[in-house]
Amino acid sequence: MDQPVLVIEAGKGERQYWRDILRYRELFYFLAWRDVLVRYKQTVIGIAWALVRPFLTMVVFTVVFGKLAKLPSEGVPYPLLTFAALLPWQFFSNALTESSGSLITNANMITKIYFPRLVIPTSAVVVSFIDFLISFVIFVGLMVWYRFIPPATVFFLPVFAFLSFGAAMGAGLWLAALTVKYRDFRYIVPFIVQFGLYVSPVGFSSSIVPGKYQLLYSLNPMVGIIDCFRWSMLGSIAFPFTSFSLAVVIVALMNVTGIIYFRKTERAFADII
Repeated sequence: MDQPVLVIEAGKGERQYWRDILRYRELFYFLAWRDVLVRYKQTVIGIAWALVRPFLTMVVFTVVFGKLAKLPSEGVPYPLLTFAALLPWQFFSNALTESSGSLITNANMITKIYFPRLVIPTSAVVVSFIDFLISFVIFVGLMVWYRFIPPATVFFLPVFAFLSFGAAMGAGLWLAALTVKYRDFRYIVPFIVQFGLYVSPVGFSSSIVPGKYQLLYSLNPMVGIIDCFRWSMLGSIAFPFTSFSLAVVIVALMNVTGIIYFRKTERAFADII
């Protein structure tokens, strides 16, 4: 008597694919938790590295831009101005770095079993978001140190945190798929992150950019996200309608096109990787 054959195949059609993502949610939890453990395994101070890195960066930016260059701080202590920008930037840069190489890192899983590959870069972004939440401890400490009371606009912060998550997710999907096909992106991504730090208003206020360049400058979605974080947590600037609107449109386009490209190339990952 012939034995029944079990065939495991990818979901047919988009609706089945998204249902598969729900079915494999436990794998998502496992990957995210595994990445958290691996990141800080055999480190002396463990997860405290999520606090040390942004704190030291804030100190450097405060000394260079605040003390030496004497750039304007929008009426708030310079460390607060800097750290309000470091929160979304560190999350974006870490998520971009981790998600871009996530498919290569999990090559053994991809070549052996079926599951929606979208789970992998998404879990990498979520892990970086955990670091983002931990980093808020420093910001709270800075507010206590400077006796700074956040304005009522702080309640809008989850909206801008969601926008920064979208920016990381959209860019991460593009780079994750591209890295599988073109391994050069393993060297391009660090350059993108470094270059992005210089062209984003992290260590300074975007108000120092001349008005005639503001629209062009705001095509970088992190400009609108960072300015919105500062508006929400510090209330030191007027709400950046232009840069916020551009950020929403660009992030939406990045996610839509990122998902389309990722799905288009996903079936070939196991063969290429």
